[in-house]
Amino acid sequence: MFKKSVVLTVAILSLAVTANAEEQTAYNCDYSPSCEVAPGMYGAMASPAKSKFNLSIGGYVKLDYIHNTNAVGPLSPGAPGGNLPAGGSKDESLFTAKQSRLWLRVAGPTFLGARTNALIETDFYGGGSGSNEMGNLRMRHAYGSLDWADTQVLFGQFWDVFTPAAADTIDFRQGATTGTPSNPRVPQIRLTEKFNLNGDNSIKLVLALQNPIQDSASAGANSISRTTGLGSYVNAAGQLIYSSKALGVSPGFMGLGMSPLQAGFFGLAGRQKIEGNSSVDGHGYGFYGFVPLLKSKDGKNRAMTLSLETQAYIAAGLDVQGATALAVVGDKPNLTPAKGFGLYGQLKFHPTQDLGITGGYQRRQVLNSDNYRNLSAATLALSNTANGVEKYNELVYGNVTYDLNAAVRLAAEVEHQKSQYLATKTGGASNAFGQNNVVRFAAYYFF
Repeated sequence: MFKKSVVLTVAILSLAVTANAEEQTAYNCDYSPSCEVAPGMYGAMASPAKSKFNLSIGGYVKLDYIHNTNAVGPLSPGAPGGNLPAGGSKDESLFTAKQSRLWLRVAGPTFLGARTNALIETDFYGGGSGSNEMGNLRMRHAYGSLDWADTQVLFGQFWDVFTPAAADTIDFRQGATTGTPSNPRVPQIRLTEKFNLNGDNSIKLVLALQNPIQDSASAGANSISRTTGLGSYVNAAGQLIYSSKALGVSPGFMGLGMSPLQAGFFGLAGRQKIEGNSSVDGHGYGFYGFVPLLKSKDGKNRAMTLSLETQAYIAAGLDVQGATALAVVGDKPNLTPAKGFGLYGQLKFHPTQDLGITGGYQRRQVLNSDNYRNLSAATLALSNTANGVEKYNELVYGNVTYDLNAAVRLAAEVEHQKSQYLATKTGGASNAFGQNNVVRFAAYYFF
């Protein structure tokens, strides 16, 4: 009897150990501390995310190594206005992982035949996070949408309607302030309507009301500042884009999707109240184009494809977007919007499915430069660069990406950045310029 009890006890314990071992196999134990040490933290990583609606999660981890010949930091060209320090300074080498990104997407119940969706996306470039080891969360996108077959209503924070293009650089700023504005993410409500001309051709119309992001410009004689009791009006913005499948499709931004031939116009208009002046108008308009020069053979494969993307704009008073170098020129109470233009062109070639080669040129330049030269010393003293007022800011770049598999991408990039100045702090002429050469390596893990 005693032997039977011992055998039964051993059998029960063996089953318990086996069951526990089977349970442990679900844990991710490929690194320390092992799941046996901290199962609550590491063992549940394979558990699915849940919501009352269909929920998906994604994003990427990104590590950058940057070497600058002019010490401007990881977000080159550096300063918020895009200006480079004249005369140069010591070079620098940096690592950063703050460009890593996370998003949650929700697909909810239908409404009047429309699919309802929402997305929240964040990265780690929140305000006040100076050190690369102290990344703070920053809200990038947060929006809900109702999607019919040819109509979408979107509300929340999404890309600015002004200027569709974002340069396909490894540099996180994607050419901001050098011909493609910073593509800020703006609280808005927008209507998108698609008009099908036939099976291959369509027109997309976008109309939106947006928060006037230039109301967050720093106070000063050359900035539009949100002053108590004055306030701002919302911006109105729109796009009219023609799309055709006649040339097939080729890879678009980051090579993550295919795009057909596109050509059209975009614009923005708003009005800001300023102390001592009734109001100053901010506005801009331009042209956008995307051309599949070598199309995908099946609409999915990137091998032997070539894409051309281009954009040109004229803007006034849109310095926070990076479309102009300053917000206004003149002195209070006689202020007028600072004007400028931007040019952008990029070629993207994929010799194989996994290998991508991209090169481009961008330039932002002032209009009516005489107005800038005649700025008072007081205005120049408050300009957003230590070197005076920018004449132009340009970027030449080239990069190579290679996908090891569906998750891991390696990339390398070289950039040449240059800023030319036309007025100094004292109001005199300036021939000063700043420049920076950048070598950048990056590793991505998409999930």
